[in-house]
Amino acid sequence: MSTRRSFLSLAAAAIATAGLVTTDLIAAAPASAAETPERIGIDWAYYNPVAILLKNKGWLEEEFAEDETEIRWVLSLGSNKALEFLRGGSIDFGSTAGSAAIVGRASGLPIKAVYAYSKPEWTALVVRRDSEIQSVADLRGKTVAVTRGTDPHIFLLRALAEAGLSEDDIKPVLLQHPDGYRALERGQVDAWAGLDPHMAKAELESDARLFFRNADLNTYGILNVREAFAQEYPETVARVLRVYERARRYALENPQELQAGLVAAAKIDPAVAARQLEQRTDITDPAIGQAHRETFLATGRVLQEIGVIDEDLEVGTVVDELIDASFLTRQAAKAGETAATGKAAE
Repeated sequence: MSTRRSFLSLAAAAIATAGLVTTDLIAAAPASAAETPERIGIDWAYYNPVAILLKNKGWLEEEFAEDETEIRWVLSLGSNKALEFLRGGSIDFGSTAGSAAIVGRASGLPIKAVYAYSKPEWTALVVRRDSEIQSVADLRGKTVAVTRGTDPHIFLLRALAEAGLSEDDIKPVLLQHPDGYRALERGQVDAWAGLDPHMAKAELESDARLFFRNADLNTYGILNVREAFAQEYPETVARVLRVYERARRYALENPQELQAGLVAAAKIDPAVAARQLEQRTDITDPAIGQAHRETFLATGRVLQEIGVIDEDLEVGTVVDELIDASFLTRQAAKAGETAATGKAAE
């Protein structure tokens, strides 16, 4: 991607304004840190409501207006699509489930997990209200709609493994999330590995039944960045996360606006959005820490056991190569410096 070079002093001022790096880092910034990309590709998704709010507000466009950097928004219909877009370079930042990010990194996709946009219970196994299916064991020989490479797919695999089954014991029907819901509703499949908001819609519209739930088998919502982009434009990544944080805090203070954005984007009833956001979405902590690492390790090992990840790979290494908390660490450090300066002034 071609870039524009601005004077280092201007870049340092912009970084300081963003509040995401320390003064020492600004002073030591190499010449390449003064570059900003001509375009930033970033996704939005129905399963990432904060991204919808951010897109609607135009705050990224505002942040990079003086750099004349174009912000290109791309809709990801599932983690698999986000990974596909990241692999192809059509986006630089992509929203996925943590499990999908692990699969992507393990398969050789050079991405970094830099931000947790939610802690959700966004997937479960769903059947029609009149279905005879009561347990995961009842799925043997049944058709199950699923979006391969996404958290619902991995949730399904883990649920099957716990029941002593594998994907070979069912008949997967590969569909994107909205199509999976429609296939279930029309009786074209026996069950569906659901994802909100479509899952909440199925509950409220057709009284669909979530017959298997386990919040611990859901992984976090993760914002990933292409590793090459992060290496070339570290300050840009920091600035993007700073604006993401602005949107997340605004969403916490204005939940009705967050809900309205999801309703308009996904074209769903407000009651559906309310169920997703109020009952199954936690956006209070964006920092990727030890809890995320432990969840990723446990998920990666299960994925390895069921053949999704190569058994020869060291899962711990994959997870360590995936996670990069440095940008939010810098942000916290800068916030601490600002607070300390303010107290000293008092």
